[in-house]
Amino acid sequence: MAVLASLLHQPLVLHHVDHRLRAGSDREAEVVAELATSLSAKFVAHGVSVEAGPNLEARAREARFSVLPNGVATGHTAEDRAATVLINLLRGAGSRGLSSLRPGPTHPILELRRAETVALCEALQLTCVVDPTNTSTEFLRNQVRRELLPKMEELASRDIVPLLNRSASVLGEEDAYLDELSLVVIPDPTDLKVLRAAPSVLVARRLRQHLAHNGYAPSVAELGRVLQVVRGEVLACEVAGGRRVTRANQHLVVT
Repeated sequence: MAVLASLLHQPLVLHHVDHRLRAGSDREAEVVAELATSLSAKFVAHGVSVEAGPNLEARAREARFSVLPNGVATGHTAEDRAATVLINLLRGAGSRGLSSLRPGPTHPILELRRAETVALCEALQLTCVVDPTNTSTEFLRNQVRRELLPKMEELASRDIVPLLNRSASVLGEEDAYLDELSLVVIPDPTDLKVLRAAPSVLVARRLRQHLAHNGYAPSVAELGRVLQVVRGEVLACEVAGGRRVTRANQHLVVT
């Protein structure tokens, strides 16, 4: 990705984040630093601490993006997007989760295949760093990549990565349209009268937008509890971040 970006002759900064989860991870920063030098780019090294335990991947991702600048571009490929679709499907996600990776400035090579990026590195004689944790079946993402995707391709007798990416694109367009429509139908997300009259699919989206906080979007379960408050089935509920949702003067109140 860095090589392709350098061809645009734009100021380029390469970032490396060491999660300190395995021995030798700090030395990988040297590889990125050498690449930055060869591309006449700036290089910034970051270090974060992530304790072992449950939800390790999610906590590592959160720690990683806490030190990276807003809008940073990542090197996710079509295979990464396909795996994300399946993982979120296994977790019961809706259209938002199934289209969470979308082509754009933050995911500029999402439509490239992994083999294409590897071939480019080999052609340019660039060092490829292989993260050993990517081969561990301890993590769900690796199980999906190494076991589920190949099995699905065997059953379908075809390459399903493009199919999953196409589905994600379609769902992403529909998701974006419904988000825009919810803003039109429900301009004030606290107006209980409007919330009770509007289609439930738009209400859920508008409430998700309204309750988003510090980059966090409420879960389906939390939205369900908030909708109970909207319908008058319960007096109040709690959502993540220690916030309380209740009703007052025909309006939804978040404190």
